Amino acid sequence: MQWRDVVKVSKLVQDKPKMVNIGLKTLIVVHTNGSYYATEGLCRHMRWPLGLGGKVEKGCIRCPLHQTTHRLDDGGLVEWSPFPMFPPYGRVVGKLSRKKDLPIYETRVVGDYVQVKI
Repeated sequence: MQWRDVVKVSKLVQDKPKMVNIGLKTLIVVHTNGSYYATEGLCRHMRWPLGLGGKVEKGCIRCPLHQTTHRLDDGGLVEWSPFPMFPPYGRVVGKLSRKKDLPIYETRVVGDYVQVKI
């Protein structure tokens, strides 16, 4: 594993996920509550890009598609496909794939860049 520059600190907006590609990996980098987090960039439920409308609240990232929610600090699953506009649909769609945590990556800031250990 090695540290890689992934995004300039100045390009990050508080609580807004930034999608980045490192080789074949798609990640999101988030600056929230004074910390930087990097996770897999695709929702573990239906592989939707979390950088396209994902919401960061209370230390979690919520997928805009079916509302699956994971903690940013450890990738732990908080809520699996609730689809709040029509909960019965969410339960059915949620059963199409097994519940999974979101992979996370170690981050640090060096100079002007957020680095991720990959």
